[in-house]
Amino acid sequence: MASTTSSLDVLILTFNCGRNLVRPELLARHLSAAFPDPSPSPDIIVLSLQELAPLAYSFLGGSYLLPHLDRFRHAISLAGHKAFGEDAPRYTDVVTRNVGMTACMVFVQEEQKGKIQWVETGGVGVGLQEMGNKGAVGVRLGYTVPEGRIMELTFVAAHLAPMEDAVARRNKDWKNIVRGLVFAPVHSQQEVHNDTAAATTTTAESEPLLLVNDTSHHPPSGIYTPTSHLILAGDLNYRTSSTTPRPSCHLAFPQPTASPTDPHHYSHLLRSDQLTREREAGRTCHGLREAPITFPPTYKYSGKAQALAGEKADGAVVAGAGTGGWGWAKHRWPSWCDRVLFLDVPRRMVEMEVQKYTALPLMPTSDHQAVVLRLKVPLMAIPPATDESDDDEEDVRTRPPFAVDPRWRERRAAARRKEVVVGWLAYLFCTWEGNGILLTLLVVGGVLGGWTLIFM
Repeated sequence: MASTTSSLDVLILTFNCGRNLVRPELLARHLSAAFPDPSPSPDIIVLSLQELAPLAYSFLGGSYLLPHLDRFRHAISLAGHKAFGEDAPRYTDVVTRNVGMTACMVFVQEEQKGKIQWVETGGVGVGLQEMGNKGAVGVRLGYTVPEGRIMELTFVAAHLAPMEDAVARRNKDWKNIVRGLVFAPVHSQQEVHNDTAAATTTTAESEPLLLVNDTSHHPPSGIYTPTSHLILAGDLNYRTSSTTPRPSCHLAFPQPTASPTDPHHYSHLLRSDQLTREREAGRTCHGLREAPITFPPTYKYSGKAQALAGEKADGAVVAGAGTGGWGWAKHRWPSWCDRVLFLDVPRRMVEMEVQKYTALPLMPTSDHQAVVLRLKVPLMAIPPATDESDDDEEDVRTRPPFAVDPRWRERRAAARRKEVVVGWLAYLFCTWEGNGILLTLLVVGGVLGGWTLIFM
């Protein structure tokens, strides 16, 4: 069952995978609760994934990432069936793109994929030497709305610098994302409608399958553009303290309690949230807003809590039932690292409607909880800015906080070359497959060396 014709129902999930393979059945069980019957099924599902796979596989990309990505595709299919049974819609993965360890997957209902007119992608690394151990990847869609107009939707998946004291670095990462994540055409309509995974997936090391010159595409542009909606999701890594916790601090960590007056209620810690402070001060995530947070911190859970999450797949660990409370790691302040923010429409348009903003139960493969935002986006194209618009001066779409770096393409290409080198080194020295290759080379080399000594 699709949404009404007046709005587009979009579900965005952000999840730090912890470099592990996700359990599709468990993720599907948790995710299906985010679109309960009898509400309509989402028209579009967007996955923002961080630490998708080990560094070697992430940097090499391609077939090395398929086992990780395919599990999410399977989870999306299972979630629909769990929520809607035989009436579950089919979802098509119209585009998947990664930059290093961060990926963005976009699924559209099968019956609506004909409305996707074009797809653009972009990516930037903000990690060591601008590589993709941290960074952002973006997908921009052209979606047909009534009267044949095209509504633009921009989704950005991001992973910023860690640690409590790295606020300035996170703000700088955001600046570099705004300057360096530039969109360029990837798919024509024919390619978007192709059902094969190979035709709808681009990875960091691949070139776009087809550069189109359709007039519906604007020139390469950054994440802010006058005619596009913008949704940011990721492990933004903003914390609730600028220092690491002292040995006794864990006694004050949030725990399950119904009363906001209780000192252990998470709302007290939320007042120290760095992202809210920095965003309101105009130092990060410019122009974006967030729905009210009504869930506990999403990071960092202990290894014991993760193990219990595997045993209690109904999510009792997260609720604290029968476990003695939330199982926080004692060396990190519990924080809302995982967030979804969006850019409001111009004042002259119908507002977007938040339907749900929540954290999913803890899963055994990560020390983060996944976070879901379900949003109704008006089925209206954002008109180009005009001199008569009274809110253009306040609209960050028309006045981005930072200009696009003119050298974005060559800088990304240089970082990509480094990723390939690092990826192969990590593959050889940090994976069982690579160790096997090295061992084989050593054995062969030893045999050839011995043969040379004996016969020469």
